Amino acid sequence: MNPHQCQVVTALNTFVGKWKPIILLNLFVNGTLRFNELRKQIPDIKQRMLTLHLRELEEQDLIKRVVYAQVPPKVEYSLTEYGKTLGPLMNALHEWGENHLKHLETMKSPPLIKDPNS
Repeated sequence: MNPHQCQVVTALNTFVGKWKPIILLNLFVNGTLRFNELRKQIPDIKQRMLTLHLRELEEQDLIKRVVYAQVPPKVEYSLTEYGKTLGPLMNALHEWGENHLKHLETMKSPPLIKDPNS
């Protein structure tokens, strides 16, 4: 892999951030969600930030937005077929994250001190 042609940064910029992985995971787990349902799943996110990230994910063709012509308007979000291709990557990152946390915990363990008299 040539570092000058590596697209890891491109990939990460598409779906990494504080909220994008959580939005995507909620859509992976729950399927299609309305805006307020998604917002309830992520209580700490501000409405403006959720809207911004949903638009960005839509622009990247990772999620689709369906607006129903009714009063009040009904809007649903779901993963696109292309967005579903992130599944194996998200699973691999989740597994790596779990292993990384375990690794960090082992680093915090106090080192074994050898008894100089033994």
